[in-house]
Amino acid sequence: MIYILRGDIRTGKTTALQEWCKNRDDVDGVLCPDNAEGKRYFLEVKSKNEFELETELDTEAIIEIGNFKFLKSAFEKANTYLLAVASENESQYLIIDELGKLELKKEGLHLSAERLIPNYETNENKHLILVVRDYLLDAVLTHYSIEKYRILTKVNLETLN
Repeated sequence: MIYILRGDIRTGKTTALQEWCKNRDDVDGVLCPDNAEGKRYFLEVKSKNEFELETELDTEAIIEIGNFKFLKSAFEKANTYLLAVASENESQYLIIDELGKLELKKEGLHLSAERLIPNYETNENKHLILVVRDYLLDAVLTHYSIEKYRILTKVNLETLN
């Protein structure tokens, strides 16, 4: 089953997911919270491993979107992690935070999303949670040909068992 956690920009979607999975051992994937300086980083849910995503430097390959500079290597690492944990098939829930403008341009977390979405769409025992901004929901559904899904909000996230 695919769940889509939707909401506006900067409304606490990632924070709600962090809180939801804090005391669970059946969740894995990647979250994209902000650090103390307001820079985004990737957090591997189960291992709690963190790695830099947003940067000010131009020392390696970057992807720019708006005013943000993201490390291309961080997306590669996150995609590799998502595909690896999905193939291990140990977690009931897998989180991809988030699908947005980069993914619609086949960048960012597109590789893992493209490969994983078809595997979860009709699976009633394993669940993929996608984080999507409200205004991009229709574009993401079309881009990934998602037909079977349930919408989540921060309020009803707690109803997932």
